[in-house]
Amino acid sequence: MKIITDERCTGYSHPGHPERPERISRTIEKLRSQTDVPITWAKPVPAPDEALLRAHTADHIARLNDPHDFDTDTPWFPKIADYARASAGAALEALKAARAGENVFSLMRPPGHHATRQRAMGFCYLNNIAIAVLEALATGAKQVAVFDFDVHHGNGTEAILLNQPGAVFFSIHQFPCYPGTGRANAGNNCFNYPVPPQLPRAEYRHVLHSALEHLQSFKPGLVAVSAGFDAYARDPLAQETLEAEDYYWLGQSVRGLGVPVLSLLEGGYSDDLPELILAYLKGLDDR
Repeated sequence: MKIITDERCTGYSHPGHPERPERISRTIEKLRSQTDVPITWAKPVPAPDEALLRAHTADHIARLNDPHDFDTDTPWFPKIADYARASAGAALEALKAARAGENVFSLMRPPGHHATRQRAMGFCYLNNIAIAVLEALATGAKQVAVFDFDVHHGNGTEAILLNQPGAVFFSIHQFPCYPGTGRANAGNNCFNYPVPPQLPRAEYRHVLHSALEHLQSFKPGLVAVSAGFDAYARDPLAQETLEAEDYYWLGQSVRGLGVPVLSLLEGGYSDDLPELILAYLKGLDDR
């Protein structure tokens, strides 16, 4: 298992904000201390403008250097443009690793799936997964699927990839919940699976399984996973029911697709996040 991370991504924070540096630092500590999953470590390089501009406007990229908050959830920080570019670079490194046949997980912040082409929002500044998907399509991929199991709808990914030839998007998310989108399918390639709050685990798994079956019907040659761990029963930002065993099952299920897979960390705000990520990695690594 290749883990792409850079501890420098813990260098920004806002008091009381749930998207905090400990999400990464405690997970790195957990992964270094365990022996169940063999791990190799890699550091990202910043994403180049060419890759960013496939997913975002030049004005948006410039706006990341403007020292004003984006919204109440998404503050501006010194060097946030550099942090975001490194996180996007990790997504591109994960794409390369997946194409080389490696199991790979990008353990970086900031997350990305709420960022739209021209707006930072929902703790996200650049849309890492959309950047990776568009890079894949620009470099020979014929069909790429995004599987977003974060509890919040990947509105930014949907907006960027809407009707994009060669891309399909699947999001399984709580509704109603932030950001209030994802109630229905969109365009010809964005498929939404909204679930109500407090959906029993077995029913939630059934929805996830149905989405994966739907995804398989498109026969993608590559799958990019927006791996959010906030559908966990004790996550503070949603009201769902999943346990660590369900994330292990998700890892197994994604691996069972039988195509190259890259997974990028999105949300997950409970103190148990390191255990949830490890469970998912064990599933991905299950032979």
